[in-house]
Amino acid sequence: MGEDVPAESFYEPLGGGRFASTAATAGPWSPGLQHGGPFSALIGRAFERHDPAPGTRLARVTVEILSPVPVAELEVGVRVVRPGRRVAFLEGEITHEGRPVARASAWRIMAAPSRLEPVVHAAAPPDLPGTPEPFGEWAGMHRDGYLSALEWRLVRGAFGAPGPGTVWARPRIPLVAGEADTPLVRALTLADSASGIGSQLDPAEWLIINTDVTVALHRDPVGEWLCLAASLDAAPGGSALCQGTLADRSGELGRVLQTLLVDERPPG
Repeated sequence: MGEDVPAESFYEPLGGGRFASTAATAGPWSPGLQHGGPFSALIGRAFERHDPAPGTRLARVTVEILSPVPVAELEVGVRVVRPGRRVAFLEGEITHEGRPVARASAWRIMAAPSRLEPVVHAAAPPDLPGTPEPFGEWAGMHRDGYLSALEWRLVRGAFGAPGPGTVWARPRIPLVAGEADTPLVRALTLADSASGIGSQLDPAEWLIINTDVTVALHRDPVGEWLCLAASLDAAPGGSALCQGTLADRSGELGRVLQTLLVDERPPG
């Protein structure tokens, strides 16, 4: 990717739970529609800030995408549905001009005891490549929003090219102007890219749209760079499912899951 960054942050705070979306939120499909990563991170940020409880952490966030999210002013609201000292369930909603465009839920869980021995089943992630590698692309691909707002290091595969993929990435800009991103925000900003990194379907031929994204973390990520390895399964007469693994330099830290619509791409 080039070094030109489309904005200084993904969102500008307007107060009262309202945010102005910048050009950096735009996905690869259109300069007027957002990639799922930024607004997923925005509602994750709201979950973190809502009635926080010492000694707990957000272990799972699921975002349901109700409609395309415009690059425009958004409002975010969250609430605690099931309070608890060890386990709490939260719900949230993002609206545009009073219309819901995304809903989300999260589990806030008590942190495990410090004497717990780590349980590790997977190998360490591949090394971070030293230099950027070019992305694949398709006709009409919008590169100057979200794709340019992150720094990418491709390990396996290529964005926009069929086949499983692995990538290291970090945001070049903060989610919200004037704030440092939290570990959860960094994970959510990247996670919705799983179906782009790991699709076995050609986006030039097929329309591939995820209806949701779930991020479950057994520990918080450390450092700016995160590794995402993803692959997609699809079947005639069925639908598609993308699964991804998130890791940092210390190893795996969680999973990503997306349900996807697959359809013929309209002519033109």
